[in-house]
Amino acid sequence: MWNRNFRMVEAEEATANFPQGAAVSQSGRILLFAGTVAVFLLAQSTPAAAQSATELSGAWAADEYFMAEGGVHEVQGRIFFSERDWQVLFFVMDESGDVRRGSGEGGSYTVDDGELVFTHLFNLSVGEEMLGLPAAELQMVSRPPEGAPLEPTNIDIEGDLLTLHFPSSNRMTFRRR
Repeated sequence: MWNRNFRMVEAEEATANFPQGAAVSQSGRILLFAGTVAVFLLAQSTPAAAQSATELSGAWAADEYFMAEGGVHEVQGRIFFSERDWQVLFFVMDESGDVRRGSGEGGSYTVDDGELVFTHLFNLSVGEEMLGLPAAELQMVSRPPEGAPLEPTNIDIEGDLLTLHFPSSNRMTFRRR
């Protein structure tokens, strides 16, 4: 039997909080054990929406870029989250492993109940047309917070995997570094 700190315990210890004199049969112990295992496995396999900046904090390595219209692109780079600021530098690769697009962006952010809102203060980007992505001419922008666009983005964190669900319905995955 596993306790809440995920260490093995004997059935007697696991049932210590049952009313005094309560009898726990062998089948009851098996059901208790099976229920505990099921809850543990469910908690481990269900993506969780980040509830705070603390869960995002640190460096994440870019992994894959999933297009809403279909198709997946390899991406290389990093996204960094501090307590309230973010920076990203990533490159979108073609099937040959060649860089076809790139972007460096940053600003501030908030996170509340699984929704991340990026404030885009800085942007440097350019790119060729790729499946699901139109060509993008060179863009270099630095703006004050008052004029910065906001990008509400749903997020999931499952273990060391961060998924950003963009308003475009594209999504990008990152692995914790």
